[in-house]
Amino acid sequence: MIPPVVDAAFLSDHPEAVLADVRWYLDGRDGFAAFRDGHLPGARWVDLETKLCAAGLPATEGRHPLPTPQAFAASMSELGIGDDTVVVAYDDSGGITAGRLVVMLRMLGHDAAVLDGGLHGWEGPIESGPGMPPTPATFTDKPWPADRLASADTTGEAALAGVPVIDARSFDRFTGEATMVDKTPGHIPGARSAPATDVLGPDGRFTSPAQLRTHYARRGIDDTTDDAIAYCGSGVSACINILGMEHAGLGPPRLFVGSWSAWSADPARDAALGE
Repeated sequence: MIPPVVDAAFLSDHPEAVLADVRWYLDGRDGFAAFRDGHLPGARWVDLETKLCAAGLPATEGRHPLPTPQAFAASMSELGIGDDTVVVAYDDSGGITAGRLVVMLRMLGHDAAVLDGGLHGWEGPIESGPGMPPTPATFTDKPWPADRLASADTTGEAALAGVPVIDARSFDRFTGEATMVDKTPGHIPGARSAPATDVLGPDGRFTSPAQLRTHYARRGIDDTTDDAIAYCGSGVSACINILGMEHAGLGPPRLFVGSWSAWSADPARDAALGE
């Protein structure tokens, strides 16, 4: 499998790779409008809300639950992503949203990576417009691997037992000082703050593997850790911690897809405040 993070030189060496633009904004801005205004040559826009999530599920499943394997396969096929396609995804936030597609593909055994630096780090030409319709491909559906995912119950029990459960939301959302989409403040009791933005340097690229190892060691994660769990607000930005750990040479944590949106929607679950 290809590395989880690649650069522009990788694209030069792999001209067959499909570029996936996965721009999505928590504040409601239009990702497709941003794509039309300017994207990498030949890129395909991937709508996170319709291609990478299921709709119509209870609030306790979170704001961005995984689609069924069949629905995901149909979406990938429509985008021209087949069983043997190499995918390089990007956004304009260092991979914080593009990481969702990459993690979904990698957990199914597909070659996928985030473009380091994303759109802001790209020094080549830019195209505008809606892009060319892709030629459909054959993407075989596979079940989501249970060993790469964690339920709300598993996550809560693990955090209280001292297992590293890391929260990718901003620190003020973790402590409960700020709320955004989810009205309940705080975090899962026992969880540890690991903001998605801390994985990136000032230039929007991933920090070095050595720096990442130090970063995760402060959260109790090292080479011996095999039970860590990552979550965020709705199972999107948590994915950059999964890729960051892989980039650092650590084993990927399990993903609690429902994340805080699912946890806080259940009145029976406690919320912790503060650090």
